[in-house]
Amino acid sequence: MRDIAATRYHDRHVFNVRMHEGALTPAELRRWIANRFHYQRHIPVKDALILAKFEDPALRRMWLRRIVDHDGVREGEGGIERWLRLGEAAGLDRERLWSAEDVLPGVRLAVDGYVNFCRLRSPLEAVAASLTELSAPGIMRTRIAAFEHHYPWIEAGGLAYFRTRVEQGSRDSAEALALVERWALTREEQERAVAALAFKCDVLWSLLDAVDGAGEGP
Repeated sequence: MRDIAATRYHDRHVFNVRMHEGALTPAELRRWIANRFHYQRHIPVKDALILAKFEDPALRRMWLRRIVDHDGVREGEGGIERWLRLGEAAGLDRERLWSAEDVLPGVRLAVDGYVNFCRLRSPLEAVAASLTELSAPGIMRTRIAAFEHHYPWIEAGGLAYFRTRVEQGSRDSAEALALVERWALTREEQERAVAALAFKCDVLWSLLDAVDGAGEGP
């Protein structure tokens, strides 16, 4: 699982490499923020689908925290709100972000594919797919440094989502990995878990393919 996360995570995608090198134009960065928001807003949806698979109340309570992390306890809180503030810091209108007018077809397909995977597959596979979070803290630290250095035109407050996910990603990945290790006892179950994580890496890679391929057009 760690090898998949290390070798197939989207931090290696040319678009992310260019982002972290400071090579993106403002239009490219805004396009990424708008399209990535379509993924962000569906994170609590897929987590609700995973939670519904658990028969153990303790597991449901643990996984519920992920939904709260993104939706917040009240209006104006949570990861989705922080991503909207990132968009505003980059000059995007939050109502337009919510409208999904700028979401590319390839991004819609990638996100729909991930949500349906979590809807239809086993608890083991759905949880294993979330383990791209094994690599999340590292990419968040890199991204914070890159934005501060290369994109100072984005207000510092807009980086709150990245800062929060460093700790949350470490905690969430540790919990999910423990579940996968507990559940994947046979060779077949282990292979399904690895395949699920590889699929999730493909989802994130496909999302960036769509954003990168859109060019500088509207």
